[in-house]
Amino acid sequence: MLPLLQLAAKANGEEISLPAAVEQLANDFALTDDERKELLPSGGTFKFSSRVSWARTYLQKAGLLEATRRGYFKVAERGLQVLEKKPARVDNKLLSQFEEFKEFQGKKKPKADLATMSHDTPIESIALQYEQIRKALASELLDKVKKSTPQFFERLVIQLLVRMGYGGSLKDAGQAVGKTGDGGIDGVIREDKLGLDNIYIQAKRWTDKTVGSPDIDQFAGALSKKKASKGIFITTSCFTKDALASVKEYTSRIILIDGVQLAEYMIDYGIGVSVTSAYEIKKIDFDFFEDDM
Repeated sequence: MLPLLQLAAKANGEEISLPAAVEQLANDFALTDDERKELLPSGGTFKFSSRVSWARTYLQKAGLLEATRRGYFKVAERGLQVLEKKPARVDNKLLSQFEEFKEFQGKKKPKADLATMSHDTPIESIALQYEQIRKALASELLDKVKKSTPQFFERLVIQLLVRMGYGGSLKDAGQAVGKTGDGGIDGVIREDKLGLDNIYIQAKRWTDKTVGSPDIDQFAGALSKKKASKGIFITTSCFTKDALASVKEYTSRIILIDGVQLAEYMIDYGIGVSVTSAYEIKKIDFDFFEDDM
């Protein structure tokens, strides 16, 4: 917030656009291209531009910045007064001296929250909590899968791949997976509903044992015999470094899915999970108010 306030002050009372502020601050901080393009966990917004936007909102709510028109702002007299005191940083604790900001935050806001919000924007806090909930769910989900029967695991793999768009119908996939047992291949599934190509599957419901390069070698050999170009090796365990490196050596393209990734896919595609709560985050629809400007 302090760099943004200082940037606005340097404009000598002239307005500045939010995109211009984002670009200038990114240059001032010497951000790399990767840092500029880093997304929030939700994937919908650039992290840095989101932080600048929230900094502008906080400073405006505290009366340090003044909105001039859509997407533009300038420094307010109060902002200049704050800068005259040469603060080391501008955070929520400093802004809480102003009644407007306290009203914006909520009069009963716990002090602990003010410290947290100094580092994360509300969107980032929500995203962080979501990621923690998701991580805990994935861990619990994987534990459940590891305790399932081999037959249940086969059905799970079928449902997941069909939900991801493979295998044609659930009936077709169910007839294919778990039926071959042919030299390292547990099943074959259509790549798409038209059946233009087949994908061969190896599924290992292991709890402690890791998947090593010999296991991948066996699977790759089976694919070679089938003259297959694509294969998926799914395990509830994990792959050794040698196994991860070996997949690059084969002519067949082999995708490795370990237990952690399997649980992530199950959450993404709604397999073995259900929605308990859903929240929508909304923003102003400026087009709606366009006629009034």
